Amino acid sequence: MMKTDKRTLPNGWRWAKLEDLGSFDSGGTPSKNEKHYWGGDIPFVTGADITDLYITAQHARAFLTDAGLTSGKTAICKPGTILFVTRTRVGRVGIAADVMGASQDLSPYACGPEIVPEFACRYLQSVSDYLISGARGSTIQGLTREFVHKLEIPVPPLDEQRRIAAILSEQLAIVERARVAAKAQLEAAEALPAAYLRAVFNDSQQWPMKRLGDLLQLRKEVIHPYDKPSGPAMFVGLEHIESGTGIRIGSEPVEMSNLAGRKPRFYKGDIVYGYLRPYLNKVWIAEFDGLCSVDQYVYSVDASQADTAYVAWFMRSPSYLKRAPIDTTPGQLPRIRLEEVAAVEIDLPSLAEQQSIVCDLDSRLASARQAYEALRSQLDAIEKMPAALLRQAFNGEL
Repeated sequence: MMKTDKRTLPNGWRWAKLEDLGSFDSGGTPSKNEKHYWGGDIPFVTGADITDLYITAQHARAFLTDAGLTSGKTAICKPGTILFVTRTRVGRVGIAADVMGASQDLSPYACGPEIVPEFACRYLQSVSDYLISGARGSTIQGLTREFVHKLEIPVPPLDEQRRIAAILSEQLAIVERARVAAKAQLEAAEALPAAYLRAVFNDSQQWPMKRLGDLLQLRKEVIHPYDKPSGPAMFVGLEHIESGTGIRIGSEPVEMSNLAGRKPRFYKGDIVYGYLRPYLNKVWIAEFDGLCSVDQYVYSVDASQADTAYVAWFMRSPSYLKRAPIDTTPGQLPRIRLEEVAAVEIDLPSLAEQQSIVCDLDSRLASARQAYEALRSQLDAIEKMPAALLRQAFNGEL
């Protein structure tokens, strides 16, 4: 049984198999060795190009000539053809707005007189999770021909199909505008921490400058497996530190006797700094004693000269990255070496002023964090709306 569920349909609706409502074709790719097949003005689409309801030439990344389209090596999709992705990116579906060719990722579907393309396409979008779950294959995941042909969809009267499709297009357009606006607001909120830090640590300040090497003391305590350590410990790696904020988002309990490699030790109050891909700004002030990865440096701060939180905020700032000589050796991930960290100069006002700056930054960044979380929740809610609207539509609730 290839029906996606067993819901009772509204009066006047019925279930029907796709193969009974229209006809499928098979996509394919004309030979790239036949140069006269390619470089024309006829769109050729793959699963990666199916990203909107209506697929136009603007979505295509390759173009066929008339010879390529009529070569018998691809499907000829007329306007209104449903572009049903059944391989590699299963779950995507769109409608051809122009004449186009389709790759083997697609099983183009021409609707018969009982089904409206927009209605059928929206229904298939509503069951994308079901389609994805039906994909099979050890290397390339895809839907079998039988699965696709026997798939059942609800069929209301044509006028009702058109009404539902029109309402969905209008409402989903409103949701998309709201999503774009919320995403823009979220990106603005996400940029606030860097903006605040840029305002504090900038070249126009009249504070004394000092090398980080004069303020930081590298901890060299490392746990080696061959020393046969034992006992529980908490591990905090790069993956456990949020970029740019210094917030720890995880940790991992470990038994030291099971360690497979060396691990630097840190103590509460130390700065744990990710020197691998330093542009990620993974700088954490340890909240407890524990172990970290070899991709992190551990520093204590000279409390007579600098506030630890102040130094940590500087190391998360755009100014630090601007002043730091990051090594970009070909074939390796960017990194910054110990001597290079030590050579970076920091703006250093009095201790009292450093502490005042930290209080102000903490307050501003906490507010920015709250705003970000609220906008993130708002965007998450908006992104769930299309699925809810589609469910309502095919439950007969629109």
